[in-house]
Amino acid sequence: MSQKANHLLQPFDLKGLPVYNRVVLAPMTRARAGKERLPNDLMAEYYAQRASAGLLITEATVVSEQGIGWVDSPGIYNEAQAEGWKKTVEAVHAKNTPVFLQLWHCGRASHSAFHNGEPAVAPSAIKINGDTIHTPEGKLPYETPRNLETEEIAGVVGDYLRAAELAKAAGFDGLEVHSANGYLLDEFLQSKTNHREDAYGGSLENRFRLLREVVEAVTTVFPADRVGVRLSPNGIFNDMGSPDFRETFLFAAKELNAFGLAYLHVMDGLAFGFHELGEPMTLSEFREVFDGPLMANCGYTLETGEAAIKNGDADLVAYGRPYITNPDLVERFANGWELAPDADPKVWSAPGPEGYTDFPVYAS
Repeated sequence: MSQKANHLLQPFDLKGLPVYNRVVLAPMTRARAGKERLPNDLMAEYYAQRASAGLLITEATVVSEQGIGWVDSPGIYNEAQAEGWKKTVEAVHAKNTPVFLQLWHCGRASHSAFHNGEPAVAPSAIKINGDTIHTPEGKLPYETPRNLETEEIAGVVGDYLRAAELAKAAGFDGLEVHSANGYLLDEFLQSKTNHREDAYGGSLENRFRLLREVVEAVTTVFPADRVGVRLSPNGIFNDMGSPDFRETFLFAAKELNAFGLAYLHVMDGLAFGFHELGEPMTLSEFREVFDGPLMANCGYTLETGEAAIKNGDADLVAYGRPYITNPDLVERFANGWELAPDADPKVWSAPGPEGYTDFPVYAS
């Protein structure tokens, strides 16, 4: 084994769940589920190819039709989708690897083209400051969402609960609640996008309320030590970044700590851009308020991932882009083999196996 990856390749006890190394497949939207958003055999093959990771986290998976905001991304809001996901779970479990399903609601990062002409929903009617969004009708300008009425929010929480139940039926080992990258739960959490005056806006407690209610709901299906939460304190993706970001995210992490979660997944790296509203938040800050396992993410290399584990900043490191072209990433780390170059972004979300399941392992 390469000494360069000595710490990354050590096993880890994830709250009683054996993880055979500290390398995690990060959730990446690969858009191979088709119009019906049904997980399929091709997706099962893709995840199985990457199952030498210690833990797999699936691509973001919408919890409802209202939550849709990406062409051909998978869903987990009906029984057919749960049946489809069983193929992936079985293929990954055949490699003795645990797999978590990431739950997603796109919020304002959507378009009326996904919703029969109805606007996307958000905490407040604030449009993304960006150029265009990919829709079923092609690239279109971003639109102003409508704010969710207070009485509608319980239904959103119910969608997460139903999604958790379907994920349980599909055989997943756990869940990750996606509260990052400018999607609905992140929009409620951040002051930039949440200008509400009801019980879900204003104070830190109120802006955290929806995330709290979602975690409370899904932990009635999976135990808390099989549920992770993802946060992106430094990111600008989907036009995010709030002046009170440090106060907001430390508050959220401290509150989440009380649940005894499987892990906190922090996108601390700056590879998605940085809002520059203060010094970037670091994992060491989260260590001070979160007692459970920490997962690092965003732009990590073998060397920086190894250092994060060695220094005690992180317990796990999630890798995204390197896993697209290196299905055997763990083996390459272990043997000191060169990584394949990054793929052309055009294939990231292209239909079919090209740029998805056709990347060779090193030995071939």
